[in-house]
Amino acid sequence: MARELQRVVAVVGGGLAGIAAAVRLAAAGDRPVVIETRRKLGGRATSFVDPRSGAVLDNCQHVLMGCCTNLLDLYARLGVADKIEWHRAIHWANPPAEPDRMRPGLLPAPGHYTGSFLRMRFLSMAEKAAIARAMWRLLRIGLHGRTAWRGRVFMEFLEETRQPPRAIERFWSPVVVSACNLPVERVAADCAMQVFQEGFLGSRRAGAMGLAAVPLVELYDPAERLIAETGGEIRTGLSAKSLAYDGARITGVVTDEGFVSASAVVSAVPPDRLDKLVSAPLRGADNRLERLSAIEFSPILGVHLFFEQRVLDLPHLVLTGRDTQWMFNKGIDPEGRQHLHAVISGADDWMALAEDAIVERVMADLHACVPRSIGLAPVAFRAVKEKRATFAALPGVERLRPSAEPGTLGLRGGGVRNLFLAGDWCDTGWPATMEGAVRSGYAAASAFLGAGGPVPDLPVSRFSRLLGLR
Repeated sequence: MARELQRVVAVVGGGLAGIAAAVRLAAAGDRPVVIETRRKLGGRATSFVDPRSGAVLDNCQHVLMGCCTNLLDLYARLGVADKIEWHRAIHWANPPAEPDRMRPGLLPAPGHYTGSFLRMRFLSMAEKAAIARAMWRLLRIGLHGRTAWRGRVFMEFLEETRQPPRAIERFWSPVVVSACNLPVERVAADCAMQVFQEGFLGSRRAGAMGLAAVPLVELYDPAERLIAETGGEIRTGLSAKSLAYDGARITGVVTDEGFVSASAVVSAVPPDRLDKLVSAPLRGADNRLERLSAIEFSPILGVHLFFEQRVLDLPHLVLTGRDTQWMFNKGIDPEGRQHLHAVISGADDWMALAEDAIVERVMADLHACVPRSIGLAPVAFRAVKEKRATFAALPGVERLRPSAEPGTLGLRGGGVRNLFLAGDWCDTGWPATMEGAVRSGYAAASAFLGAGGPVPDLPVSRFSRLLGLR
């Protein structure tokens, strides 16, 4: 039930972090006003109308896992959980043979992948033994012990556990770069460790892969109704220009169409965008805002390919040992063409390429991993570059990731009491993912409300806890 005296909370940014914060605030009876520059919700995890074909295409394929408890909670609140298709198996290319399949068996975590992992042919037995040795080490390090690795890159862990080059190239690298958007040579060790501990070792349910069965933008349609039920609103096509600060508190948001007065503000935009919204006095009053410009970014490239022939029967494929990490099967489009979507994370080397050159490289990777595609060419394609797709999870980045509420940033305190921060770049304990974005939005809303918090993680299995994952 709504409060007798509702509070207006301006939420700057209509990506997943902003949507999550607004939905949680509306559920508590407050009035969120979402201010979004674009004319649609979703931020980077959204869709667009391709001007060449008129088709609705996702910016990039986004994947959720069974361990994404907060994202799943948001989808349930929005009533769109049934629009997610779940896959228990992950398919890995093993040309010229059929792809290998990794899926949970009968054993409890952390041994649930043992059977299918041993049957995978794209790795030798020596490479599998090395990977198992490293996984055992990750168990023993534990969820809290990985903080001791801060300041180091994940490659150091792989070297310490004597991982063969081929195991790094074919197993560790595609998982890490896909989850963290940085290669193993650059990514913070604790960030990469979290991926394997949470996604592979803690729970049988954690590694299930979820893919949206509809364009991403359709997942957010119910948000407007939920927010409007308490008198809130979503104002797309409206740009925030600055956060109004009177020397003691935030009074609202200055936009290109006027002033939005608010009891509090949730900033749910990337750090470089927030840096442009704050004044010098505000920056000086809130230590969370001091080093926004120090956060670096990493790019992602998505490539839509359309074929007159059927190229891929599987729902997805890890292109082992290739620069293109994933190929997703988006089904048959209205014109009867198979729609595939390639994803290249950590795509720094691709950003300067023209679209034709990008497609040529992607097709070379596809030909190498899917022999039936040799001799075929797409009849249409569309490359989507996200040059500043995610924050770069470099060693030491945790010192730059601010809390949702005022008071903490590393060892520094202080802050403006009615300014709350959200975004996957904030201090969520997760890489730059949809789950991290939603966690941050929930944390910001909970900090304002003084109640609640992120949805709990999946429980770690008893055997994983006994082996040290706690």
